[in-house]
Amino acid sequence: MPELLTTPVRIPVPGGKIINEHVGVASTGERAVSVAHMKAPAGWDEPAQTPQFDEVTLVLAGQVRVEHDGGTLEVEAGQSVVTRAGERVRYTVGPDGAEYVAVCLPAFTPETVGREDEGTNA
Repeated sequence: MPELLTTPVRIPVPGGKIINEHVGVASTGERAVSVAHMKAPAGWDEPAQTPQFDEVTLVLAGQVRVEHDGGTLEVEAGQSVVTRAGERVRYTVGPDGAEYVAVCLPAFTPETVGREDEGTNA
């Protein structure tokens, strides 16, 4: 039977970024997939990471930059990017900030994200 999810769980992070998890470990206990709606202000960035999950990022507004070992991708509103488990990546946003949806397979957890340094705006 379909299940209506009416209230996402707000994941606290520094740096002014808002994460509302609709499906995942923190919100529903789901470990196979996580779906989160994110809003990041201009200038937001996070440490480089080597996650143990694939991630699909769909940009709704603004721009998300994905730094990787081969360069940088600039993902504009209406575009998406797929990163694979084991790839070293770093996410930042453009000058107008960004709004986007992240889908992680398996679900995101702090233990599986593989952040290199917790000292920035996570």
